[in-house]
Amino acid sequence: MLKHYIILVLLLAKMLIPIEGKAQTTKPDFQISGKIISKINEEIPFANVVLYKSIDSTLLRGTTSDIDGNFTINVNPGKYYLKISFLSYHTKTIGNVNLSNESIELNTIVLEPNVNQLEEVEISAERNQMELKLDKRIFNVGKDLSNAGSNAAEILDNIPSVAVDIDGNVSLRGSENVRVLIDGKPSSITGGSTADVLRQFQGSMIERVEVVTNPSARYDAEGEVGIINIVLKKEEKKGINGSIESVVGYPDNYRLSFNLNYRQKMVNLFTSYGIGYNKSPGGGVNYQRFSNPDTSYLYESESERIRSGLNHNARLGADFFLNDKNTITVAGLYRYSDEYNTAKYKYLDLYSNGELYRQINRNDYETEIGDTKEASINYRKTFDKKDELFTFDLQWSESDDLEKSDIDEYNHLLKTEKIQKSSNVEANRTYLAQTDYAKPIGKNGLFELGAKATARTIENTFQVKQEDQNKVLQILPNYNNDFLFLENIYAAYMMFGNKIKGFNYQFGLRTEHADISTELKLTNQKNKWTYTNLFPSAHFSYEFENKNSVQLSYSRRINRPHFRHLLPFQTFSDQRNLWKGNPNLQPEFTDAYELGFLKYYKKGSLFSSLYYRHRTGVINRIVVTDNLGYSQMFPVNLTTEDNVGFEFNGNYKFNKKNNLNTSFNFYRSIAKGSYQGINLDNDIYTWSNRTTYKMEILPKVDFQFSGRYMAPQKTSQGFRKALYTFDLSASKDVLKGKGTLVASVRDVLNSRKRRSTTETDYLYSESEFQWRSRQFLLTFTYRIKEMKKRNGKPDGSFDGGGDDF
Repeated sequence: MLKHYIILVLLLAKMLIPIEGKAQTTKPDFQISGKIISKINEEIPFANVVLYKSIDSTLLRGTTSDIDGNFTINVNPGKYYLKISFLSYHTKTIGNVNLSNESIELNTIVLEPNVNQLEEVEISAERNQMELKLDKRIFNVGKDLSNAGSNAAEILDNIPSVAVDIDGNVSLRGSENVRVLIDGKPSSITGGSTADVLRQFQGSMIERVEVVTNPSARYDAEGEVGIINIVLKKEEKKGINGSIESVVGYPDNYRLSFNLNYRQKMVNLFTSYGIGYNKSPGGGVNYQRFSNPDTSYLYESESERIRSGLNHNARLGADFFLNDKNTITVAGLYRYSDEYNTAKYKYLDLYSNGELYRQINRNDYETEIGDTKEASINYRKTFDKKDELFTFDLQWSESDDLEKSDIDEYNHLLKTEKIQKSSNVEANRTYLAQTDYAKPIGKNGLFELGAKATARTIENTFQVKQEDQNKVLQILPNYNNDFLFLENIYAAYMMFGNKIKGFNYQFGLRTEHADISTELKLTNQKNKWTYTNLFPSAHFSYEFENKNSVQLSYSRRINRPHFRHLLPFQTFSDQRNLWKGNPNLQPEFTDAYELGFLKYYKKGSLFSSLYYRHRTGVINRIVVTDNLGYSQMFPVNLTTEDNVGFEFNGNYKFNKKNNLNTSFNFYRSIAKGSYQGINLDNDIYTWSNRTTYKMEILPKVDFQFSGRYMAPQKTSQGFRKALYTFDLSASKDVLKGKGTLVASVRDVLNSRKRRSTTETDYLYSESEFQWRSRQFLLTFTYRIKEMKKRNGKPDGSFDGGGDDF
């Protein structure tokens, strides 16, 4: 079926791309051509060239110069004039262009630099940490000092409204049902064990993070609360540009990485590589009391965990500019990790009066090797008409992960030892084909359509062995199986938008057909789901004369059960607190409404939004206990959930030396549902805040404070206590602005801990867990052929004419 789809996509591409042979029959007879250069004799590519009729100044047609500064306009005989413009240059008018019976080649056209506009361009190049737009928020991660030396998970955790919990789960506005993309597309980096991979992915490769809370039909319908798009670095300036970053930290955190870009007339090469080693200690405590009419159990436990290992990340790609309208981009990514992790548990079983009657120690020594390979090719075609665009993408990715554990358990009461070995092998293969086309209609209208196919296969083999009385390893039947997950999704969409004065509207409709199956091979247990759904979207906005704007939007979303939510294998490290998936999960659906207002001030901006989400088939994690008092967590579908919230994001620049960014989110969630007689109704009120204040305390020395607070929150079976943390960072520019040194302390109070209680009819549990303790980091960044801009102006001066704007 996927082959048939790709053939269909190629036929669609052939129909949408104009065929040159046909177009020539409608071309005018003559041409106006020329070459555009700067004052220092450098070609100016992509300059705008617009042709007007002399008699009434009617705009006839336009084009852009190619990579060598050349342009050609096809035209019939007549009297015309040209206007040529390019960012940071004065617009130039070429008059008296009169065609009779032959084509005209103009003299070389020299554009004069606009000094005032040049300064404005430099000011805009120094981006804020946060850029606010109605349809999305953009976070330039390099502007946040606390991101220096971070991995991808830590960078996401610094984004307002986004949280990465102690276990590495990513959430947006309090919900984990969010879609994480890389450069606008799903990736093996964000599939499978997303939490672990994001921790291993070097943050120095990330340019910015985009948060879309109510996506249009152009985007995948997956993700209840929206999309987080991680955009990787790729410069486009001429010559060699880039940066080198090194990190030294305590506890052990060592990284070295580089990003390089080489741009010439017809090609743009980009590459990045990072190697890192870290050793992160963590751990926690747990108190659990289980009682029913027949018996009761009481125990306390302590855990110590260390995650350590070496990881490599590499990326290589190129843009090939076939001409001024056709570009092909090829790119590849590779990730390799080699980890050694330990988890040590101490269980203290107690009498009802609190006296110790048994101690059990359990140690898990795990090795984990993983690698990811990804390749993509993108074709992009622009047209003479502004905003007309055709793109075609192909992507292939695969990832493999092998985990092996040696486990020993000692019972101090019985003086007995248990030896176990476990292995977990996971293989992930994904293929993607996508095409998109945008066609301007009328003065401000835009029609869009596209199609996409994704085929994904994941196989997970899990096995646990235990020594018998003869010291021979035997397979445990309940921990031995091979799980196969197949997911094929075919999608198509159409959208139309228009602008009438300050009013904008956009309607879209997306259809997705999903074909999903799971199989436990050894026990021949199979599940299959096939469903087709429609996902409408609507966006309305109005822009006032002062550039302030308001938007009302709606979209329907889906959250299909993730692979790990369906995986029925239990975790095995902590045998008294188990997690397993549920292969019978169904997808959940969301209707999302949002009203947003974006207001600009002289020194800042404020984005406020009121949102409402109605969800059905809600996936929620619950805890049950067995007759020994051991707890097991797994996901189930509830009936409904209604969320209403208010959020604002703001930035304010007091002066050239003081900047403030802050965000606040409050929401209420009302859930209804039950599982096997267990009432899971819940009514939640909670809020969160993140604030960053940055100031220049000395010339070329910045100081930054970042704080976060997450209020207490009820859960379906308990309560989560408040979480608060703050970071301190200081940076100094060195080497005449080419280098920056950043010293930072993360989690200064060592308070980033998950503290929660669980309470059911028979179980009461209190737990506290910390994934990583306080960190001290020293980061050095060196910029190649580029100097840091401060307050919009570069320190020192550039080589004359070296870079284009």
